[in-house]
Amino acid sequence: MPEYGYFLAAEEHDPAALVEQARMAEQAGFQALWISDHYHPWNDAQGQSAFVWSVIGALSEAVSLPIETAVTCPTVRMHPAVVAQAAATCAVMTEGRFRLGVGTGEALNEHILGDRWPPTHVRLEMLEEAIQIMRRLFTGEEVNHQGTHYTVENARLYTVPDEPVPIDVSGFGPKATALAARVGDGYITMTPDEDMVTQYRKGGGGAKLVSGGTKVCYGTDREECVRTVHRLWYNELLPGEMGQVLPSPRHFEQLQPLVGEDMVRENLVCGDDAEQHVSALRAYADAGFDRVYVNQIGPDQRGFFDFYRTKVLPRLDG
Repeated sequence: MPEYGYFLAAEEHDPAALVEQARMAEQAGFQALWISDHYHPWNDAQGQSAFVWSVIGALSEAVSLPIETAVTCPTVRMHPAVVAQAAATCAVMTEGRFRLGVGTGEALNEHILGDRWPPTHVRLEMLEEAIQIMRRLFTGEEVNHQGTHYTVENARLYTVPDEPVPIDVSGFGPKATALAARVGDGYITMTPDEDMVTQYRKGGGGAKLVSGGTKVCYGTDREECVRTVHRLWYNELLPGEMGQVLPSPRHFEQLQPLVGEDMVRENLVCGDDAEQHVSALRAYADAGFDRVYVNQIGPDQRGFFDFYRTKVLPRLDG
């Protein structure tokens, strides 16, 4: 039976709202938290993008739930030695309830310092080397590293948790999934794809944690929910590699006409039909996921948490 968590969307809500949503999630019966790590939102309508490590500090005091970044890119915008310090501090503040979710990132967030945005195979190499560096730093020992992509000199973390921070690797295709199976403490993917879970487990992941996430829009007016999704999160339905290569929110906005409201109706759960919400989450359970995170799109957060507390989560327990 999977655990069900709430996915905090730092692109859509300011820090105070995220902390309040975390409190409501815990009160509603959710068992864990994800939080996105972005420099930019996907589009200006979303309107936020706070520094995730500051928000996690506030979350560590506000709730007792496990917390994970979904996901951090520890390769371009931030050096892995700096991400390791941030993650270790979060693990200490949460008394071991923090996991570091990592991935190869998007140009949207990572190109801001003028660095070259590498092709996929190079980003995967960088991610693997970054994970090696962070794991060594989590030991609290001094690290010196001269690698293909990174240099670390005389680096030592003095604030470290009792146990190394688990590192879960995000993967949406066979190559990234193979990397997750080889080097990750867990696997993250966003669709209930049983084949990807099977590849991960057979490729070396075994019984390690597999986590997935989805977005919904709860509301009593289904068509209003569809319009809300189309206004704020149409990027979820863009095809191909656009999400990885486009460099700014305005480029995503230029592609909004590619996503019609019919696509939203067909692909995302909108409205207050409890059976649709339950079925969407059970699809992940059926595909072999251990944790499933759900995010509510739009402003009706309190209505969503009341709905899930009374109508959805109880049905997922059985």
